Amino acid sequence: MIIFISGGCKNGKSFYAQYLAKAQKTDSLYYVATMKPADSEDEERIIRHRNERSGWGFITVEQQTDIECILAKCENGSSFLLDSLTALLANEMFLPDGGLNENAAEKISHGLQLITNKIKNIVIVSDYIYGDGNKYDPVTVNYMKSLAQIDRIAAMNSDIVLEIVFSGVIVHKGRDLYGKLLTGSPGFSGWHAEPELHK
Repeated sequence: MIIFISGGCKNGKSFYAQYLAKAQKTDSLYYVATMKPADSEDEERIIRHRNERSGWGFITVEQQTDIECILAKCENGSSFLLDSLTALLANEMFLPDGGLNENAAEKISHGLQLITNKIKNIVIVSDYIYGDGNKYDPVTVNYMKSLAQIDRIAAMNSDIVLEIVFSGVIVHKGRDLYGKLLTGSPGFSGWHAEPELHK
């Protein structure tokens, strides 16, 4: 099952995504980490995520660019948690030499298409950062538009699309599948599905 999760930054998406990835009950469980730490806050976030998934059985795979390369590193019949598209785009778009890759969104979208064609059990996490109505500089606007483009591709290729809002879950796609996943898996206390917004 392909599941896409979006929502505000630092609202528990990653922790909930762990439950959903583990609920798919395959032999191997991979955590595809895309964050390239830029400061101490990023380092602390990575440590927190590692501690949260400690003992869950995840095999961590660092893949900060070229996301399709996980196909050669992992067993395709496994469950995956890809966290996150937001960091992946930053890594692909903002080059180490200070340049800007204008084709980063297309590259990631192509990689996601390859992945979702091969991997049948994956949870993909992103951040909803493009709806606050504020004015930003052209580079930031380009980044936000690119993430929106990638998120649309991920959602289109997913069986279930969820939005995490204030520790609640809004189901945008795949309500019946999501319900079956919850019914068959313990450990979802404290989360609830709000009425579906879109068919």
